[in-house]
Amino acid sequence: MNRLRNKLVLAFLAATLVPLLATFWITTKLLERSLSYASTRELDGLSKSLENTGLEFYRNARESLKDAARGGKIAPTHLARAKWPESWREFWESGEPERFLLTGGDKDRVDYLVREPDGIAGYSRPLGIRMDLLTGQYTRAREIIAESKARDLRRGFNYTYVSLTIAIWLASLGGLVYLASRISRPIQQLTGGLSELAKGNFSARLAVDRDDEVGRATLAFNHTASQLQQSRDRLVYLTQLASWQVLARKMAHEVKNSLTPIRLTVEEMVARHSESDRAFLEQAAAIVVDEVESLERRVRAFSEFSAEPDVCPEPIDVNSMVEERIAFLKTAHPEVSYAVRLAANTPSAMADEDLVKGILVNLLENAAEAAGSGGQILAATSATPERVVIEVHDSGPGLSDQARNSLFQPTISFKKRGMGLGLSIARKSALVLGGDLLLVTGELGGAGFRVVLPLAQSSSGTK
Repeated sequence: MNRLRNKLVLAFLAATLVPLLATFWITTKLLERSLSYASTRELDGLSKSLENTGLEFYRNARESLKDAARGGKIAPTHLARAKWPESWREFWESGEPERFLLTGGDKDRVDYLVREPDGIAGYSRPLGIRMDLLTGQYTRAREIIAESKARDLRRGFNYTYVSLTIAIWLASLGGLVYLASRISRPIQQLTGGLSELAKGNFSARLAVDRDDEVGRATLAFNHTASQLQQSRDRLVYLTQLASWQVLARKMAHEVKNSLTPIRLTVEEMVARHSESDRAFLEQAAAIVVDEVESLERRVRAFSEFSAEPDVCPEPIDVNSMVEERIAFLKTAHPEVSYAVRLAANTPSAMADEDLVKGILVNLLENAAEAAGSGGQILAATSATPERVVIEVHDSGPGLSDQARNSLFQPTISFKKRGMGLGLSIARKSALVLGGDLLLVTGELGGAGFRVVLPLAQSSSGTK
C-alpha cells in the first residue's frame, strides 16, 4: 500500500476542504444578497401600474374626444371614398357604427370614426404621449418577468457555482493524486530496492528516469548496490584464496620434503654405480632431476601464492609503466605486434609498483601466448572519477565458457611455461591494492582483461 501517496492526499483534503466550505458559504451569502437587489418583483408591480395607467389614460382620451365630437367642439373630417386610408376602408366594411384608432408615426394621436349615411366622419386629437414607446416598454418588462419566472436565477446561479467549484476541486484532487503517485512511486521503488539489498540481493538495481533529488537518490542506491556487490565478490574471492593458500602451503611443504631426498638418492645412485651402466643411469637421473626441478618450480609458485606480499603503495604513472613493460617484453616476443592506446592526462594510481608490474607481465605474457605468431596485442589506459584503468586485449581464440567460469581460480597446470596460478596471483595482488582484475569483452576478437586501481590522493583531490 502506498502510504506516502495516501498521506499527501489526506493532507490536501485537510488543507482545502475547510477553506473551501468557508469560501463557498461566504460567497453564496454575498451573491444571494446581491441578487436580492435585482429582484423582478418591483418590475412586475411597476409594469402592471404602467399598464393600468396607460389604459385609463387611453379611455379618458377616447371619451373626451367622443364628447367633443358630439358636442360640436371639433369639426369632422370628410374624405371622398377614393381617398379613404386603409383603416377607414376596414371600418366601413366592418359595419360598426363607430371606432377608435391610434394613429401617427409614434401612435401619439387618437382618431374617432363615425359612420354616416353617405360616408365617414373622422375626428382626431393628439394624446400627448407616445403610445408605441409605452407599449414597447411594457412588453419588454413583461418579457423579462416571464423569463425570470421561467427560470430561478438565484437557484441556477447557486447550482452553477457549486458545480463549477466541485469540478475545479475534483480536477485539483486528480492532479494531486497523479503528482503524489509520481512522487511516491520512486520512493516506494527505492524502499523495495533497499529491502532487496537488506535480504542480500546485491544485484538489485532501479531504473532512473528523472534528474531531481529522487533521481539522484536512486543513482546513489544503484552505485551503493554495485559497490556492495563488488565488495562481496572480492570478499568471497579473498576468502576462497585464503583457503587455497592454506592448502597450497601444506602441499608445498609436503612435496618439498619429499623432493629433496629423491634428488639426493638419485645422485648417490649415479655416483656409486659401475661404468658399464653409467650412461643409462645418467640419462635416467637427468630425467628425474629435470622433473624434480619442475616440481620444485611449482612448489615455489605455490609458496608465492600462499605468501602475503609486502605492499608499499605510492603514486605511479600507469602510462609510463605500461610503455616500459611492453618495451621490456617486446624483445621476447618479436612475432607479436604490440599497440598502445594511452589516455591523455591519466592521473596517477596509488599502488605498489612491483605488484602492478607483476600483474602487467602476467597479462602480457598470457596475451602473447594466446595471440601466437602474427597476432596482435593492445594495451590501453583510461580513468574514471574514482579509478585508473589498464586494459590488455589479444587477438587469440578467446576463452571458452568453462575457462571463464574458473578463470581466476587457482589450478595446477602442467604446461611448460604455466603454473596455473598466474591469474589468481594477479587478481589477488589487484585486490590487495584496493582494485580488481576483471574479464571484459576483447577488442581484437580474443580475450580482454581490465585492471582497476585506486587514484592517488593528489589525483582524487583535484578531479
